[in-house]
Amino acid sequence: MPSRTNLAASIPSSKVKYSKLASTDEGYIDLQFKRSPPKIPYKAIALATVLFLIGTLLIIIGGLLLAGYISKGGTDRAIPVLIIGILVFLPGFYHLRIAYFASKGYRGYSYDDIPDFDD
Repeated sequence: MPSRTNLAASIPSSKVKYSKLASTDEGYIDLQFKRSPPKIPYKAIALATVLFLIGTLLIIIGGLLLAGYISKGGTDRAIPVLIIGILVFLPGFYHLRIAYFASKGYRGYSYDDIPDFDD
């Protein structure tokens, strides 16, 4: 008698191992309730790190401009640099904080909260 082939995986049915489920498990197995390991979004964390560093640098430069250590231009140069620095710093800090707490295993934080670019 020729062996049948599974069309989805092209595996001959004679090589597939089947096991009978126990009658007391009510159709559930432990494996379906096991959590898979978290997928770490490395690209998003790298982008958050770059945003954090650029924002920090711009805030420092804006503060030095405002204090007059770099240039005597006044606030007309310092305020835009500070605003852009804050706008770049905040999302980087936010996502790095989530990544840090998720890596340490704090309750309520997971890598799923960070948007991933691989979708």
